Amino acid sequence: MSNYRRPKIPGASIFFTVALADRNSDLLSREIDVLRAAVRTTRQERPFGIDAWVVLPDHMHCIWTMPPGDAEYSVRWGAIKARFSIAVRRAGFTPPSRLPVVTSGRYAGVNPGLRAHKGEVAIWQRRFWDHHIRDAADFTAHLRYCWMNPVKHGLVERPEDWPYSSVHRDGRFAPGMDMAL
Repeated sequence: MSNYRRPKIPGASIFFTVALADRNSDLLSREIDVLRAAVRTTRQERPFGIDAWVVLPDHMHCIWTMPPGDAEYSVRWGAIKARFSIAVRRAGFTPPSRLPVVTSGRYAGVNPGLRAHKGEVAIWQRRFWDHHIRDAADFTAHLRYCWMNPVKHGLVERPEDWPYSSVHRDGRFAPGMDMAL
């Protein structure tokens, strides 16, 4: 059994992948305003920089830069996920009755970590994937990955055609940035 410990580097830039439990869902793009509100509220309470973000129907990728002296990105993700989950449940969303199955490790079984008596449901995958950015080239590679992900998944032909991407906020691609995969 692994005992993964996330790095705690104050002020770091970090690439994330966060996914829904149901990878066939379109909940994130369908409820984009709810997700934006959850992020906005969380940033008001615990600021962080958003260097890039792309939201696809069932997962999202982003690059955050943490404030100096602060490395608590897991707390922020927990707040965003909780706010989104509460809001979509209040709006009438019911997750599929078939819960994700964890086949090995500490959490083996039918999502035993859920506490039904507290109203928990399987909207999100339990964890998220993170990668601390090492240098400018690594940042550029992960920025390109964010922007190109809708193209990779066949949702659009060009990154700027996907509506839920920071490519629109940041304008045209950086000079010299080859966007081909």
